[in-house]
Amino acid sequence: MKTIKGPGIFLAQFAGDKPPFNNLKNICKWASNLGYKAIQIPTWEESLIDLKKAGESKTYCEELKGVVNECGIEISELSTHLQGQLIASHYSYDKMFDAFAPKHLHGDVKSRTLWATDQLKLASNASKHLGLTEMATFSGSLLFHTMYPWPQRPAGLVEAGFKELAKRWIPIMDHFDNNGVDVCFEIHPGEDLHDGITFERFLKASKNHTRAKILYDPSHFVLQQMDYLKYIDYYHEYIKMFHVKDAEYNASGKSGVYGGYQEWIDRPGRFRSLGDGQVDFKSIFSKLTQYGFNGWAVLEWECCVKSPEQGAKEGSKFIQDHIIEVSDKTFDDFAGGEINKKDINSILGI
Repeated sequence: MKTIKGPGIFLAQFAGDKPPFNNLKNICKWASNLGYKAIQIPTWEESLIDLKKAGESKTYCEELKGVVNECGIEISELSTHLQGQLIASHYSYDKMFDAFAPKHLHGDVKSRTLWATDQLKLASNASKHLGLTEMATFSGSLLFHTMYPWPQRPAGLVEAGFKELAKRWIPIMDHFDNNGVDVCFEIHPGEDLHDGITFERFLKASKNHTRAKILYDPSHFVLQQMDYLKYIDYYHEYIKMFHVKDAEYNASGKSGVYGGYQEWIDRPGRFRSLGDGQVDFKSIFSKLTQYGFNGWAVLEWECCVKSPEQGAKEGSKFIQDHIIEVSDKTFDDFAGGEINKKDINSILGI
């Protein structure tokens, strides 16, 4: 067993153009003052990181680490969620996903995908330069529009979809392998990797690529009405990253898991700030500790009620209070004593 590291904070929902969220130094001071020990950096936020420089220059990465370390914290991981989404997308989503890429690539899906692939490789290099061994991302999706199909899916569609998804990701994961960095896919609705079965399908299609790992976020399992604790039992060997995010599901007579196209505030399933939802974090932290999870517990704030500032302030203490300091003693050691083979045989009656 190992003590989980934390608390960390994912900066994607906080970065902006106003202090203290407008540059790396300011946001690091803010996070440190709230008690966070690490930041997870969204690589699409140019005010926080120049990904091209980071992927090409170890010197730049040392300077980046210096800014963070001066504030008394460190970098837990890099995130490429938006770029990962563009590795595979169905054409019906292309107009909406254009916002994830530079303007000059809008409407050019092929070039956009090549750009996203290059971004991921730069993030792999940058992770190596920063001394990091995991990176967060999305898998993208070719199939999600067929999740609950009518008419029924034609035979072979799912297999073909995962074969193509793996084909796109294997060269990227090979690049990560050369850098000694794991690709941690956030298991997330909207992605082709959105539960345990789909992760297994991807593993099979990618020939069990050694760099295919999991970013575990229990909030997404609450919204899918899955058992997020058993998920850890099944996939703990693959879980290398952990987003601490709360959620709730309030059964309704008018809408269900799909939410009825409503705003988040009105959906039966919705994200909440830590402690305001239904996730059993005591059991999650216990299970992850039991299985030797060696990563960071990182707050991802998303809430349809509470402000991000309050959520971040409360989240630091919430995570710290849930981290289990692993003991080097057994609770019943006091009752034991030295014993030899003769005593053992005597106890057994042999």
